[in-house]
Amino acid sequence: MSVWTPLSSANGLAGGLNTERLDPEQLQTLHDVLQTLKPVLEPQQQNGTAILLTWDQLYAPLAAPQRAFLDAFRSLDAQALGSTAHHFGELTAAPEVVPVGQQMLHQDQVSQPLPPQYLPRDVLQAYSSMMDAMQQQLGKRLYVESGYRSPAYQLYLFLGYLSNHDYSIRETNRYVALPGHSEHGYPPRQAIDFINQQGISGENHPEEFEALPEYGWLQQHARDFGFFLSYPRNNASNTAFEPWHWHYEPPQEPPGRRQ
Repeated sequence: MSVWTPLSSANGLAGGLNTERLDPEQLQTLHDVLQTLKPVLEPQQQNGTAILLTWDQLYAPLAAPQRAFLDAFRSLDAQALGSTAHHFGELTAAPEVVPVGQQMLHQDQVSQPLPPQYLPRDVLQAYSSMMDAMQQQLGKRLYVESGYRSPAYQLYLFLGYLSNHDYSIRETNRYVALPGHSEHGYPPRQAIDFINQQGISGENHPEEFEALPEYGWLQQHARDFGFFLSYPRNNASNTAFEPWHWHYEPPQEPPGRRQ
């Protein structure tokens, strides 16, 4: 596939994507791309496999100009957008991930399952051990709202979130990482977005998750199991505060509970 490399300018990107706000022609292309992909991805979202989306699957339904539009996003320089988040690149082969299993949330006296999620096996084991310890000490657990997400699906999410931020790529990038920059798509530093049993994730109101006793427990004990808060307040990467987003780094010693 061809790669369209945007050119930087003071007000956005000359001859390419406008990172401050997509121009009318780009807005129309975005709309067309999302409308084309929606019926293709909806069945995969319903059965929980969309998060494993490959680039071939993402590009297949699109016309050449639409593919070039996606190429433009993949070629963006996140640092030029004001982000100093890690650049992991895109893995050459799909990683080995295993299903986390279904969990039941109890929100407004209604039980509902969480969509299927996937994690690398070692991350799943560490997460399970950590939740067993939280259950024993706190009587509560956190669940995986989002685990592994392929870079292709990460781009699809980014495109969908543009409307939440007035179609500004620069502003959206503070809340949703571009592909190749997300810990969700990089198993050596795998991220988990947590949600509690009552359905509180903090995505729209971080202070709600921050106030949870489960969050306080994570602050005290998560590093014992290899988990670290990725985006605290006023973090150096210019990413919004995300108290629900923790990444895994293999500990030097086997996970265990503090005495």
